[in-house]
Amino acid sequence: MPHPTARLDTAPIESDERRSARMLLALAAVPGVGPARVRALLDRFGDAAAVMHADVRALADVEGIGLKTAQAIARFDDYATIDDQLRQGERLGADLVTCADDAYPARLRELYDPPPFLWLRGTLAEADTRAVAIVGTRKASAYGLRVAEHFAAGLAERGYTIVSGLAYGIDIAAHRAALDAGGRTLTILGSGVDRIYPQRHTGTVRRIIESGQGAVVSEFPLGTKPDAPNFPRRNRIIAGFSLGVLVAEARAKGGALLTAYAALEQNREVFAAPAPLFSGNGDGGNSLIQLGHAKLVTSVDDLLAEIEGQQDLFGAASKGRDSAPSSPAEATPPPEGLNRVEQQLYDALTPEPMHLDTLCERAGVDVSNALVYLLGLELSGHIGQLAGRQFYRR
Repeated sequence: MPHPTARLDTAPIESDERRSARMLLALAAVPGVGPARVRALLDRFGDAAAVMHADVRALADVEGIGLKTAQAIARFDDYATIDDQLRQGERLGADLVTCADDAYPARLRELYDPPPFLWLRGTLAEADTRAVAIVGTRKASAYGLRVAEHFAAGLAERGYTIVSGLAYGIDIAAHRAALDAGGRTLTILGSGVDRIYPQRHTGTVRRIIESGQGAVVSEFPLGTKPDAPNFPRRNRIIAGFSLGVLVAEARAKGGALLTAYAALEQNREVFAAPAPLFSGNGDGGNSLIQLGHAKLVTSVDDLLAEIEGQQDLFGAASKGRDSAPSSPAEATPPPEGLNRVEQQLYDALTPEPMHLDTLCERAGVDVSNALVYLLGLELSGHIGQLAGRQFYRR
């Protein structure tokens, strides 16, 4: 049965539920307050209303907040925009599910930086707890499309929900194959749920909503454009919804590998279909297999044997990663051919493991943008990674 999502059009504006949602939207709208900081503030103060009315000194005392952000929270007064968001949601028929709601997906709560709220159109269902993400290149080959369709249809027929990002190529092939098989699919957007991107896939979105076979989901406010920085954040949610991520076909750099990376960080299973040699399109998936980050699968049975064999996905120890070098002497010479961001990240690293937040602060790179470049550096053998978002220079 569908989750009892928080329908805004049935909630009076003075209700506690509506007031709580309003304050959470306000908190998330404060400049500099991202998902990780929202979580830290809610852990300290209990709810968004308490945060928004807290003393500046108390806010600044929360680890990772600081005086500048605390002052921005205390000064926030743009509730007119927040109320407009709620009215837009009503008109659109979109549901707002906050982290305080029972309807909020339990698996997302396990993330390091879970979205404080989700806008969704369509329905979430109990069946969505059994979800597999299928991701890959936008410029998919006929082979890659066939892989995506084969796994999406096969998994949907066995009761698994297919999660992807609605992009051209692998994503849209997986969504449509799941629908055609009579299964469920969730599409996670890097824009507001009222700004379908690409627009060409609006018909598929309509089919998902009207058929009751899934939902369109976003952590971004209504009206948000599909800007490039949004997609790394979107990719972590694709992984977060899922028991595992299948890379159907992916190039050596791109969003699909970032989703695989996010899955590894979240202790999900990662799978990759082998790509033909010399194709170029599948270099990313082949590299994941070669480095031991993804399990090679050639059938739905291969994939399910791994997923269904997991007894406690979140209680299990982190997946095995490379150990850090025993001494700086083992590090390789400085690499050549890095782009500007890769060089900044590499230069900020040392042979001693460093947390992602510290690394990004030293390198002057945003966390959401850093992840895809770090994965590229790891795949090329320049850096290593340990559990807990710890990176080191090889």
